[in-house]
Amino acid sequence: MRTYNLFDLANKTFIAILSFVCTLPLLLVLIVSITDERSIQSQGYSFFPKELSFDAYRLLFSGNSPLLQSYMISITVTALGTSLAVIITSMAGFTLAARHVRYRNGLAMFFFVTMVFNTGLVPWYMMSTKLGLQNNIWALIIPSLIFNPFNLFLVRNYMKQIPDTLVEAAKIDGANDAFIAFKIFFPLSLPVLATITLFYGIGYWNNWFNAIMLVDRPNLYPLQYLLFKLNSEISMIQQMQSTSNSMSTSHLPTESIKMATAIVTIGPIVLFYPFLQRYFIRGLLIGSVKE
Repeated sequence: MRTYNLFDLANKTFIAILSFVCTLPLLLVLIVSITDERSIQSQGYSFFPKELSFDAYRLLFSGNSPLLQSYMISITVTALGTSLAVIITSMAGFTLAARHVRYRNGLAMFFFVTMVFNTGLVPWYMMSTKLGLQNNIWALIIPSLIFNPFNLFLVRNYMKQIPDTLVEAAKIDGANDAFIAFKIFFPLSLPVLATITLFYGIGYWNNWFNAIMLVDRPNLYPLQYLLFKLNSEISMIQQMQSTSNSMSTSHLPTESIKMATAIVTIGPIVLFYPFLQRYFIRGLLIGSVKE
């Protein structure tokens, strides 16, 4: 029978309290998103509002709202961009980890320099437009597709600890580099690949900068950019003291819609993270420490 000492009890109590405190902000955001705007103005943010209202979600999911279309754009961009980025990063990491690659250390230094120096916005925009990445779905994918050097080094460090005996045995059996990468290295590197998948997925899901710079067509607006525009328009309407759909500007869900947009945008990430959590922790710790 397992026994608990005083330290274990104190540690578990502290973790439980800390988890509860970390959950409170998310709970507050959810409650405020369904709170009536007049209650927010009179009472402020509260866990126990006087009056509930779903006006913010009605406005987001109204019949004329392009929210669902933007959701599909964001899902498509996130799925396709993350898949391509993980494939490119894993193959580059395998190349830098393979001891038979002659100039792997020089290549690693080349990628490391990009973590320190940035060319700036103007060259990035000029290259994107010259490549035709404007007002199309690829404008939301390719500019962010070049792998993050931090993720690359996580993968490389993880793969470097795979025993050379596996590679030598595979080569004796006639395996080429492609077979070794896809049949040996990648399956054994699943924890770190899951980690960078989460990194890339969050990056693509939260990306609104590419849409601002490269997209002018409303049917290509991703979710983050659409909600940003919606919040800006509501704030502008309220400042102009005009009417919108027979609703007084004082009753427009200005504050609650900000919280509703937060709930709408973080929902997929919150649901997706638990499936990768155990891989995420293992891949991040091992890939960042081992050399």
